[in-house]
Amino acid sequence: MIIIGHRGARGLAPENTLVGLQKAIEHGVDEIEFDVRTTVDDVVVLHHDAVLHDVSGTRLAIDRHTYADLVQHKPDLPRLVDIFDAIGKVIPLYIEVKPGVSVEPVIAALEYALNHGFVAADLRVGSYSQAILREIHLTLPDITMIVIERWSGVRAGYRARQLGTKRISMNQRWLWWGFVGPVSRSGWQLTAYTVNNPRQAKSWQKMGLYGIVTDYPERFTS
Repeated sequence: MIIIGHRGARGLAPENTLVGLQKAIEHGVDEIEFDVRTTVDDVVVLHHDAVLHDVSGTRLAIDRHTYADLVQHKPDLPRLVDIFDAIGKVIPLYIEVKPGVSVEPVIAALEYALNHGFVAADLRVGSYSQAILREIHLTLPDITMIVIERWSGVRAGYRARQLGTKRISMNQRWLWWGFVGPVSRSGWQLTAYTVNNPRQAKSWQKMGLYGIVTDYPERFTS
């Protein structure tokens, strides 16, 4: 069972930052997951929410401000290309593209990585949005797509077949032994998010679960 750091290692360091990603690497994860959005000037940045909140309480919509504006309020807000340069090919990167994000800048950033030492096997792209995954897959078919679904295994399988992928990620709250075992035996690479309980993870591992996304990688890799 693979261990995937959630937003880097958000239980140990600030989420979606270079420091957080490096912390996940320190704890020996197999992949690092993080979220991306695009600014009004088409810069791909690591951020989970659509709105950035700074320490003073100021709220800035990511897609309505330039990167230069945003970084004044959050100095550790990294660009995706900065992560490619800083992390390199040490570990596969699992890039979650948030729904509603402009796809063209994301594709350009992925192409930047592929032109600077990365190969398709170093990257994964996941999303709740099928339209986003479809558009990226059409342009970069060799990068693994990850279908992210909250609860519907049927819908997840349908979406995955459309994209020709085996990778599915689902909310752990909706998983149970009667689903995990049969799905895993059928050849799907099912990962669960967000799992912070090692006992639960071991139970699912016995059923063939492919991986977990966790805030606390040290609980699973030590």
